Amino acid sequence: MRITAPSCICPLLVCLCVVRGDHGTSQHSPVKVTRNHTKLPDGEKEVHHRPKRGWIWNQFFVLEEHIGLDSQYVGKLHSNSDKGDGSVRYLLSGEGAGTIFTINEETGDIHATKSLDREKKAHYILHAQAIDRHTNKALEPESEFIIKVQDVNDNAPKFPDGPFVATVPEMSNIGTSVFQVTATDADDPTYGNSARVVYSILQGQPYFSVDPKTGVIRTALANMDREAREQYAVVIQAKDMAGQVGGLSGSTTVNVTLTDVNDNPPKFPQKNYQLYVPESAQVGKAVGKIKANDDDLGVNAEVAYSITNADGAAIFSISTDKDKREGVISLKKPLNFEKKKAYTLHIEGANTHLDPRFSHLGPFKDHTTLKIIVGDVDEAPIFSMDYYIMDVYENAKAGTEVGAVTARDPDSTNSAVRYSIDHSMHGDSYFNINPATGAITTKQILDREETAWYNITVVTSEVDNPSLLSHVPVTVQVLDVNDNPPEIAVDDEVIVCESSRPGQVIQTIRAADKDDFANGRFSFSLPSDLPANPNFTLKDNEDNSASIVARRQRFSRSSQELYRLAVVVWDGGEPALSSTSTLTLRVCTCGSGRGPRSCQAEAFLSAAGLSTGALIAILLCIVILLAIVVLFINLRSKKGRKEPLVISEEDVRENVVTYDDEGGGEEDTEAFDIVALRNPAVAEVSKLRRDVRPEGWRAPPIGQCSWSPSRALDDADVQGIIRRRLVEADLDASIPPYDSLQTYAYEGRGSPTGSVSSLDWPPGLSEPDYSDVDDWGPAFLKLAELFGEGELEATA
Repeated sequence: MRITAPSCICPLLVCLCVVRGDHGTSQHSPVKVTRNHTKLPDGEKEVHHRPKRGWIWNQFFVLEEHIGLDSQYVGKLHSNSDKGDGSVRYLLSGEGAGTIFTINEETGDIHATKSLDREKKAHYILHAQAIDRHTNKALEPESEFIIKVQDVNDNAPKFPDGPFVATVPEMSNIGTSVFQVTATDADDPTYGNSARVVYSILQGQPYFSVDPKTGVIRTALANMDREAREQYAVVIQAKDMAGQVGGLSGSTTVNVTLTDVNDNPPKFPQKNYQLYVPESAQVGKAVGKIKANDDDLGVNAEVAYSITNADGAAIFSISTDKDKREGVISLKKPLNFEKKKAYTLHIEGANTHLDPRFSHLGPFKDHTTLKIIVGDVDEAPIFSMDYYIMDVYENAKAGTEVGAVTARDPDSTNSAVRYSIDHSMHGDSYFNINPATGAITTKQILDREETAWYNITVVTSEVDNPSLLSHVPVTVQVLDVNDNPPEIAVDDEVIVCESSRPGQVIQTIRAADKDDFANGRFSFSLPSDLPANPNFTLKDNEDNSASIVARRQRFSRSSQELYRLAVVVWDGGEPALSSTSTLTLRVCTCGSGRGPRSCQAEAFLSAAGLSTGALIAILLCIVILLAIVVLFINLRSKKGRKEPLVISEEDVRENVVTYDDEGGGEEDTEAFDIVALRNPAVAEVSKLRRDVRPEGWRAPPIGQCSWSPSRALDDADVQGIIRRRLVEADLDASIPPYDSLQTYAYEGRGSPTGSVSSLDWPPGLSEPDYSDVDDWGPAFLKLAELFGEGELEATA
């Protein structure tokens, strides 16, 4: 016999299946197998054969939430091997076996002993076995089957995230989507209508509606105005069983807020306003405020203010305070009650963010009129000018009037004013002011050369109200008067070169005057009451300078070092002033560039008649002589060690005879032959007389050295020549064996200018021009002085 699980669709059919199973007449029709696992009895090998279809189970059903007193019948297990004699034993294992589900081992009936909840566990997996009660051998392989908990409508729909908040713009069209709600039902959505939810609106009509299937909330009323009502509480219900009677339901609240749109133009509360502003109000400061109301919010309520009439906009300005949405009125120009007592402003307030959808509601701006009343205020006096510039001549007597300031009371009362000088500016030390007329006079004699400009501050106040003060700056210029004579501007002594020529400019001098340059140019001359100066003259260059010019050919520092020259200078003022300055002129040796040298450094050299080159040559000769002395001493000491010095009457050394007179010539030296004291080579050269010119001799050009005996020597070093002469003297056997004095005629290469002796000058040539002898150097300084004195005697 084959029994399968019943395919019951509803609890009623399940009950019928249970009743039929109890009578043993119900048959379980086999369905598609979801799971089928067989297990062989212990000790038996696996036999490959088709299992019996009568022992294949699909699933059983049991209702959840069973509240009966008896156990709930689930189904029955039966094996074809069961003959009804009780020899077959049925066993049940798996989830809930023995606790939730029990089986009758003899009949195979399965019961549920507890109430089940599908929402906690929807199905149970169990295993069935049929064994021989006597042998405990498996009559059927182990089979797996499922007990499914059948759903009943025991859970109401829920809104887990509620309540909700939603927004929608005001003035929205009907059907505008606002929000969507979704309810959840824990019941089985695949079985019956237990989880089929339908939405409805319980509160919020007629403003909103909800879609029954989707839960979408939409507007149901047109032109909802936020300014009339802003908040709405919409209650939505969700009901299962497709909304049928007996279904369970749940609800939630959606708080809907209407957002603002610019659908309201600004409005001034009044069409006319009046504002009082005193005439003393400061320019640039706020004098009043005005506001246009707008029922909208945020940027939709922003208002821009402007003054539309030109007269009002010329004196006043208006700006927008975005935080307070006010128009702030400020003063652009000062007010004057005496000139104008009232102003009328046409003010416009307009929205800055417009919505074209609501342009049909009218212009989003408004106008109003503001009348400003100017208040009279007692004002400080006003000067006729912002500043004053006055002038006065220096040396003017105390009390001389410089100028006058004027001020008046701007009020209609036209009160009298008084003047004074601000003591903090120290102007009261030099000037006075008439308190009634404002005339400024000098307090003492002014000196332009001491202070040329004075800055003072004049203060004025009303006689009736001294606390109101006004200040004005006054600048006084001291005009120049020719009261200072000019002076020669020479800081150092004037240097005169010894080689100066007639007409040569010694130095250019200028004058300085403490007075203003407007007094004219300067004129220079020598004093007319003094005799003509034979050495110098003065030339006016007519450009505010004069040149000192030499009148003689040369100046000699040794003859006269300092000269005095008186110079008179006049200015061009009225009256003209003059002064006499005595200049000191110092004679100095100048180089080829005519530039002055240091007179103190040249004093010793000039007095000795030696140049720097000559001084170096002298020092060099001294060094050479010292070296020769040292050598002689060394040689003598060496000879003294070799042989003794014999002094006897038979001394063969020649005697040196001295004479007191300076004449006589060569006959005075007959007692002594000086040839032995001379170098033979130099002696031979010295025999040439200077007054006998050798053949082929030509005069050298000016500036070159003439022929001399010293030129015959090689261009050798002096020390080298001396050493060579010493060696020659030591090796010369013709001289006595005693120390002797050797003389040498070498004195250098000579002057770069050459010989100026007339003995060496060839006949037929004219005498050279010595006009530029001043440029030949310090060696010819004496010659230049001789030529200069000769020219002075010739001109005299």
